[in-house]
Amino acid sequence: MATAKSSVTASRIAENKKAFFNYSIEERFEAGIVLEGWEVKAIRAGQVQLTDGYVLIRDGELHLIGCLINPLRTASTHVHPQAERTRKLLMKREEIRRLIGKVEQKGFTLVPLNLHYKGGLVKVEVALAKGKAEHDKRETEKKRDWEREKGRLMRTKVSVKPGKG
Repeated sequence: MATAKSSVTASRIAENKKAFFNYSIEERFEAGIVLEGWEVKAIRAGQVQLTDGYVLIRDGELHLIGCLINPLRTASTHVHPQAERTRKLLMKREEIRRLIGKVEQKGFTLVPLNLHYKGGLVKVEVALAKGKAEHDKRETEKKRDWEREKGRLMRTKVSVKPGKG
């Protein structure tokens, strides 16, 4: 099912941490991805980057743009790899129609969150997201810093327990 979150058994290949900072995530979807053989080998070797990736809807189909898959040096001589080619995403037609309706609303966009394996196949977790304003980004950073500081305080408090004496 496309609306289900990625399962615990799915192993992550690459994550787009920048997406969580720049966007507020509304909904998550799982989609298949059309890959060539050299791309699968490069993904298994960890040569993938999602940071600048985004999803466009063209002619009723989803396309992943800006996802960088660096070819391996050991790739075949007859294959001419393109690291930044547009890759088609696979979802059910009804789900794509629903996403089109949401994306046409003001401020919504589709961003890839992560690449993971599921049942031996490579899947993409795509999020319906809304761009954050600059003050929201600062607020997120403050919360993250406070959580980090709170963790430090708790660790020092636990390690400085008064002993029996």
